Amino acid sequence: MKNLSRRNFLRSSALGVGAIGLAACTSSTTNGVTTITLNVTKVKDYGQAGLNAAATVASFLSAYPALSLYMAAITVADTALSGALTAFSDAAGSTLTISYNDTNWKTRVDSILADIEQVGNSIEAAISGAGTSLSASVLADAKTASSALDTIISVFRGLLGVSSAARATPSMTEAQALAVLGVS
Repeated sequence: MKNLSRRNFLRSSALGVGAIGLAACTSSTTNGVTTITLNVTKVKDYGQAGLNAAATVASFLSAYPALSLYMAAITVADTALSGALTAFSDAAGSTLTISYNDTNWKTRVDSILADIEQVGNSIEAAISGAGTSLSASVLADAKTASSALDTIISVFRGLLGVSSAARATPSMTEAQALAVLGVS
């Protein structure tokens, strides 16, 4: 896991701008039916980004016993995401792509997305609830991790054709967000 300092973020951002990742999905329409094909590696990367964000923010909060309630919420969300990601990975095996239209895969992918969103919500609640308890540098690093995770959530939702006004416009690219969260 990378150190999430602002300096490392900016360094990663500069490297990530030109990076081109694997195609995350393709979409095709036949006889009025749209089929979305997802890259399994990309789905796993998004899940790992959620796990890394949870671990990062939890490590920041561990130094503040008064924030243990937020730590517990992040841990619960992290555990759920870990289980969903493991189930997905086990089912996918060496498969390179899956069809999101298949109800079995849709359920698995939706579970990962929902759990990543819960991790994000728990992190946001912790940052908000910490108030002035966190030092400026810890707060900045936690906000950077949260922003990176928001970007991943936004991109993931976009790939699936799910829109939501609940999340703000991403402040970084997908490549930058993955780099910030230590996913290569």
